[in-house]
Amino acid sequence: MFKEINGLPGHVLVVHAVVVFVPLLALLASAYGLMPRWRPRLDWAVAVLAVITPVLAWVATESGEAFEEALRAKGYSPELLAKIHEHSEYGETLQWFTIGLAVAALLLLAVTSNRVRTPDLPAWTPWVLTAITVVLAVFALVYVYLTGDSGAASVWSNTF
Repeated sequence: MFKEINGLPGHVLVVHAVVVFVPLLALLASAYGLMPRWRPRLDWAVAVLAVITPVLAWVATESGEAFEEALRAKGYSPELLAKIHEHSEYGETLQWFTIGLAVAALLLLAVTSNRVRTPDLPAWTPWVLTAITVVLAVFALVYVYLTGDSGAASVWSNTF
């Protein structure tokens, strides 16, 4: 399922969505928490991104593992496989930060939305969830960069 899409490695196609959606989730969820007057404009986008982005990160991770196995089976050099393994490790960490960010964003939406009934929570709850969301957003952005950079380096290092 994750190996190929129309004859191309599935991973190569899916990662582009992750590179776009993770930063969007990170920035919009942070803005939602930090700028309360923007919340009515951002709530639907944050909710949709918080559902879609972890799924995309999971698909990218699974397709990357299938791609890595295909490269191992083809007998690629140990140096390249080491770079790919480093990229894989970054990708797995990114997946967990993306899941955490999505959960934090959804909790923040639930606590601050007038549509969802929440029990009487302390007034500082939204600010704590905002802080958690912002920290997870920063880590997700860092790992998007590290994952993308290591993936690009393993692809393009022997090309030029």
